[in-house]
Amino acid sequence: MIICGIDEAGRGPIIGPMVIAGVSFKKEVLKDLITLGVRDSKTLSPNKREELFSKIKTLSEAYYIIKISSSEIDNAIFSGLKLTKLEAKYIAEIIKKIYAEIYYVDSPLNNPNAFLKILNNLINSKINIVCEIKADEKYVQVSAASILAKVERDNEIKKLYKKYGYFGSGYPSDERTINFLKDLLSKGNIPEEVRKSWKTYKKLIATYRNQTLK
Repeated sequence: MIICGIDEAGRGPIIGPMVIAGVSFKKEVLKDLITLGVRDSKTLSPNKREELFSKIKTLSEAYYIIKISSSEIDNAIFSGLKLTKLEAKYIAEIIKKIYAEIYYVDSPLNNPNAFLKILNNLINSKINIVCEIKADEKYVQVSAASILAKVERDNEIKKLYKKYGYFGSGYPSDERTINFLKDLLSKGNIPEEVRKSWKTYKKLIATYRNQTLK
């Protein structure tokens, strides 16, 4: 049996892409992933993720990685498309690209059945999909996908560090990221890698405009 796991990295940050990865394995290989120490990418060090990245690819039957730029996310949200549906669109693309007899998807919604319904409407065929909250903690194949997605996003962020300097994690909760954005606003130069549809960005813009009017 061929089993596929699908997960994302970078859904919440205000800077950088969201990356979605799908990876398939023969069922008997899953125990090898566990032996290697494959688990939810958030629980692993960057070095361990890097180490597992190539091993996961080697053990896989197939993998497919999609990078969704900040600009595409902004364009979708400003046009009225929810991030959840944009994510579902690309997960459906991965399902169509990678053959498997069953797909395990980490649900971005607290109601996984609602997300599964969105996926089924996009795929328009009878496919066996298991969609659960925190699937990356429950199923090693989804953990493997989370590692592929996280390493790819980290690599993209490293490129941005070279371009703009260090700005922290890119998450709204990171003070270094917020200070970086404030500095950009003061210079009037906001790069395309910043998600301008995020509430955090809108608040920063409003605060900056109020200060300049005083």
